[in-house]
Amino acid sequence: MTKLIGLTGGIASGKSTVSNLLRLSGYPVIDADQIVRQLQSAHSKGLAQLTRVFGTTILNPDQSLNRRALGSLVFNDQEKLDELNSTMQPLIRDEIWQQVNLYKDRQFPYIILDVPLLFEADYARDCDLVIVVAVDRAVQIQRLMKRNGYSRNEAEQRINAQMPLAKKKQLADILIDNNGNREELKRQVAALIDQMHSCKL
Repeated sequence: MTKLIGLTGGIASGKSTVSNLLRLSGYPVIDADQIVRQLQSAHSKGLAQLTRVFGTTILNPDQSLNRRALGSLVFNDQEKLDELNSTMQPLIRDEIWQQVNLYKDRQFPYIILDVPLLFEADYARDCDLVIVVAVDRAVQIQRLMKRNGYSRNEAEQRINAQMPLAKKKQLADILIDNNGNREELKRQVAALIDQMHSCKL
């Protein structure tokens, strides 16, 4: 029987690195961020819905999505953030479950569901267990500033727009601590993969 494993964390917590390591080990990963990018590509159904809600100021001259413009709108305004989620989540959910069912038909022992809003959008209740990748807030801010070129204020806005990592840690079945270096993270993921290979999860 296939087990669905939820994978989440906070922004800049290292979730994508864990996801990639699991993918490289042969486990199918359904990446919600990748699905969002596809749904928001130029001339897509998702982007058309977003422009109806937020206007054409969120578009680049080539009609692709200006993510920074959209982010500056929604991360300062909870009402607009809620509008963004209510616009995109039904489309994302449909695509995710189509992919889950395809992998289940192929009888993979585990499917990784990589979703930033795993708890907030109620995906966790359909998972057999949940992995949370966590870092301290100070580390999270510094990594986000370095990775995305955000100011401290921009980084904090994006972190504050998510469920606190402390709460996600409490809801985790498996916790991966990514306050250390990449090698320490790899060791934790390798131990997790060993358990999966022996079907002990």
